Amino acid sequence: MLGLVQGVTEFAPVSSSGHLILVPWLFNWTFFLKNPDLNKTFDVALHMGTFVGAFVYFWRDIVKYLAAWFRSIRARSVRTIDERLAWFLVIGTIPGAIAGALGEDVIEEHLGQPWLIAVMLAVFGVILFVVDRVSRTDRELSDLTLRSALFIGVAQAVALQPGVSRSGVTITAGRGIGLDRPSAARFSFLLSLPIIFGAGLFKAAKHLRHGLPPGTTGPFLWGTVASAISGFLVIWALMAYLRRRDFAPFVVYRLAMAGLVLGLIASGVRPASGL
Repeated sequence: MLGLVQGVTEFAPVSSSGHLILVPWLFNWTFFLKNPDLNKTFDVALHMGTFVGAFVYFWRDIVKYLAAWFRSIRARSVRTIDERLAWFLVIGTIPGAIAGALGEDVIEEHLGQPWLIAVMLAVFGVILFVVDRVSRTDRELSDLTLRSALFIGVAQAVALQPGVSRSGVTITAGRGIGLDRPSAARFSFLLSLPIIFGAGLFKAAKHLRHGLPPGTTGPFLWGTVASAISGFLVIWALMAYLRRRDFAPFVVYRLAMAGLVLGLIASGVRPASGL
């Protein structure tokens, strides 16, 4: 189930990190709530699963931009649109990588409380709705500038807070500078791949030094497979959906989830903390 949750929410603008905290909290899965080290290790596996799903979907883009980037390095110049976009993806990754490396412990220890996640779901959901409605839609990926790419990259760094949503906030930033919905989503997803892969390697080195916990190989494998398949399907469906529709259903879902979490806390059914 957590593999499916990760795959569905990593690229939909609803926050995968928030849902990986909220789902065990909602169902009182004490096995995860009381084993933070296991939870962090499983999180690595699930994120690598979604990376695989996204890699399969975008492999042509990945090959194209990697080749363009290396051509640009060899030529010591930027001559084509593909080379420019490849550099924009590299530069846009830097703010999130720096923020993640410097703030990982603070995020894990202080920013994962269910009440705070609910607030972030609601606030950034409303921001996505407003920006999407008021922004123009006359720019494509080829119209991106260095300033625009850096702006989207800085927005990605904000998504380290669970509940914000990496895809949600970068799509919001893309729409804010006038990218049409498919272009904003495509750049958002491509920009997330180096972060997901790099964070996965970093956390794997940190949490998997002694291998998987005994008896967890099967669950880890199936969770990773579920996140990879569902992540691929969500990207495929979302890219098709955004050619015709807007983000309103995702905003409604974010507000409903936030209301549910805050309601359960207010009524005393579930605690305000994740433990």
